[in-house]
Amino acid sequence: MLKRKAYTELLEWKKQRHTEQIKKCLLVKGARQVGKSFIVKEFGENEYASFISMDFYRQKQLKQIFEGELSAEEIYKRITANIPDAHLIPGNTLIFLDEIQCCGNARTALKFLAEDMRFDVIASGSLLGLSYGQDDDEEVEEPSSLPVGYETQITMYSLDFEEFLWAYGYSPETINSLKEYLGTDDQIPVSIHEKFEELFREYMVVGGMPEVVMDFAQNKDFNRVMRIQQDIIGQYQDDISKHAKGREKQLVRMCYDAVPRQLAKEIKKFQYSTVEKGQTSRKYAGSVQWLKDSNLVNPCYNISEPYIPLMANEKTEQFKLYINDTGLLTCMYGFETKRTILNDEIRGNARGGIYENVIAECLVKRGYTLHYYKPDDNHELEFLIEKNGTVVPIEVKAGNTASASLNHFIEDFTPDIAYKLIANRNGRAGVKETLPHYMVMFL
Repeated sequence: MLKRKAYTELLEWKKQRHTEQIKKCLLVKGARQVGKSFIVKEFGENEYASFISMDFYRQKQLKQIFEGELSAEEIYKRITANIPDAHLIPGNTLIFLDEIQCCGNARTALKFLAEDMRFDVIASGSLLGLSYGQDDDEEVEEPSSLPVGYETQITMYSLDFEEFLWAYGYSPETINSLKEYLGTDDQIPVSIHEKFEELFREYMVVGGMPEVVMDFAQNKDFNRVMRIQQDIIGQYQDDISKHAKGREKQLVRMCYDAVPRQLAKEIKKFQYSTVEKGQTSRKYAGSVQWLKDSNLVNPCYNISEPYIPLMANEKTEQFKLYINDTGLLTCMYGFETKRTILNDEIRGNARGGIYENVIAECLVKRGYTLHYYKPDDNHELEFLIEKNGTVVPIEVKAGNTASASLNHFIEDFTPDIAYKLIANRNGRAGVKETLPHYMVMFL
């Protein structure tokens, strides 16, 4: 059984609803195969006396529960009429509406179910980040109205590095002992550092998709990892073919396939010309937006100046894209790339691109929005994040090379703290703190 941080978010929502009388349902968003349905079912079975689950994709007949009058009273009456052994226990029942994009009336009804405080309701589904105008799947139904103000939304991702370590059997206490080296002059012991650097390389290869992690934890077979990841990528490609509209099906797929090529070349911003020679945003901007909204990629925007709020300073036409799970990225590159990463033998520009991708992924899973800073042709900082009311620069090095861009940034903007992430052990020099890559889980 995988331990997930999202479980704590579900508990917090339940607490707010029961103790603070918050009249909101919970909507769990995220890419396919990241464990949304699994975690809600585990939560419902563990935390409630009664758990009722409806999957509108597999159980299309249950959509009739949401036909006609959408009052909470009528909906609950139809639930008992259509689901044998459904027990509605006031104050102790969770109703799970899975694949809710297939039942527009159910999405509309969340408002009325949220206002009725007798039972808790969680909804989830595939590609909920897409606006309905972007989705061409005939199974997707547009709600007559969205329950604005009656949803608490959370986004789930594949396992982060800390959750990955939990799956390996590492205790929170063991992991948190590493955090003691953050902000100090004490160096991480060599043996500990080498072990966690090795584990981080495994994370880059295995990734965080729950099915992959569970299988690898049991079988320790990288060939099985590759096959499961190929299946997931195939499902993502099928989603593009099914959900993207018209000609966008081909264009979205071309943009998705271009991301690994651009990362391997460490291209400084997303270039439409690498998707198709001579093309510009006019043809492909909608396809890129589709990928962003589907959570298949993590966008990172260049900024004009490094001040809060960073989003106000975005150069929206200059951005990078990172694959949402680095295990999937290395699968796209092939088994030999995975082997060279595990053996710490990978070289060339692809090495830098892969390390950028995994750090981007880790930061997004920590709740940060990604930005980078490239003021001129000679300097570039891979990431800027907002933390504790300040802008924090992060430079990523696959090895341990000079940090000219970070030093330049420190001289110009005097940040309170600046991080350099490398393959070696930790150290400090003024406001610049050098950390091993795996320490990103604490930033």
